[in-house]
Amino acid sequence: MLSRVVAGFMRQAQLGRPGSCHLFRHTCATHLLEGGADIRYIQQLPGHEKLETTAIYTEVSITQLQLVHARCHPAEQATARLSESTGRDTVPR
Repeated sequence: MLSRVVAGFMRQAQLGRPGSCHLFRHTCATHLLEGGADIRYIQQLPGHEKLETTAIYTEVSITQLQLVHARCHPAEQATARLSESTGRDTVPR
């Protein structure tokens, strides 16, 4: 019943795509993951027994991936240190 109510609201909002409670569930899990929540905690929210079921939420945006890469990858950290020491924005190749 709740999914029908949500679908009705989505139609009224004229968003151009259908919706249901599952859409909100997926969106919530995706935002939690992008916010840094552990995948195991996210797995518990919808009650997934297998981690593979929760893995569909790990499809993150390219922007999020680039931010994590820049923050965590050793080569990016070395580039940042070199840029700070030379005053340049990029490293010549």
